[in-house]
Amino acid sequence: MDDDRPDVLLTGLLFYDLVLTGLGKPPTPGEEIWTRGMGCGPGGIANLAVAASRFGLTTSLATVFGDDFYGAYCRDVLGGQEGVDLSLSRTADHWPTPVTVSVAHGTDRALLTHGQEPPYSQDELMGDPPEARTALVHLEAEPCEWLAKAAANGTHIYADVGWDPAQEWPTALLDQLALCHAFLPNETEAMAYTRTDSAVAALGTLSELVPVAVVTRGGDGALAVDQITGEYAEVPALDTDVLDATGAGDVFGASFVAASLGGWPLAERLRFAVLAAGLSVRHHGGALAAPGWYGVERWWRSQSDPELRRAYGFLADRIPADPGPPVHHAPVTPPSPHTPVGPRAS
Repeated sequence: MDDDRPDVLLTGLLFYDLVLTGLGKPPTPGEEIWTRGMGCGPGGIANLAVAASRFGLTTSLATVFGDDFYGAYCRDVLGGQEGVDLSLSRTADHWPTPVTVSVAHGTDRALLTHGQEPPYSQDELMGDPPEARTALVHLEAEPCEWLAKAAANGTHIYADVGWDPAQEWPTALLDQLALCHAFLPNETEAMAYTRTDSAVAALGTLSELVPVAVVTRGGDGALAVDQITGEYAEVPALDTDVLDATGAGDVFGASFVAASLGGWPLAERLRFAVLAAGLSVRHHGGALAAPGWYGVERWWRSQSDPELRRAYGFLADRIPADPGPPVHHAPVTPPSPHTPVGPRAS
């Protein structure tokens, strides 16, 4: 029986990202620094939407676009170029699309954002959420009503969480894991919320709260436990030059979902997500850094390291026969309002 549900359901705040790279040193007050690289494109929740769609997942996004140039451009990229279903999204009159300037330096970045509170909440956008195979969500201190509705529909919730600026890390947030199929925090977040002192200890605590627990460790890779299958896996990160790490965590999450929907073993799911995130940091961040199947196939075909060939040998059977044409990466400047964005290329 065919399953006509979308593969991935998403909601959240969208940004227009302007990413600056190639700084010789961090900026200081009163100083002008010229950068060697720049890219622009949709960001925020768009990172997950594009990453999922580029791996062939039917993706439905509920977000708000401003009625300005930035909003029109992001809608054109997501719907026209990347094939994301925007039927749950809205355009808000007289509301500016949030704009973020990301200044990347080394393996980290600083963000400056201009924006206003969105006119529609996630619950207003979702209403009674459509049935979907999975939903990728960002847990917040105040639970969203749509999340429980989606879980009741049989949607598998894959969740992450963000930095707590107050650094209080309320453990009550973990109560929401009762609705989730998987939880994918980074090690700082995982240790803070579980009150543990190592990624392994945090993983142990989380594995008692959610069927699939993953802890990402940046340059040290990732580790995970799947209580459903009884699997444990730990994999290293790729040794790669980092241009911009913006959105790498989102690419990790979307690719982990793609591999999970394929029914892959845990170690393969984790290696695939680490690979996709590692490929994304080689390009200007935001949504358009996601590699998709094209980027993964190109990496595998060019890989000569025997150790990596062994570790990622499963890709020979996983990469689609047609990985698609090259993906669109972030342009230096967006097209003019009268120049349509090209068709989907992944």
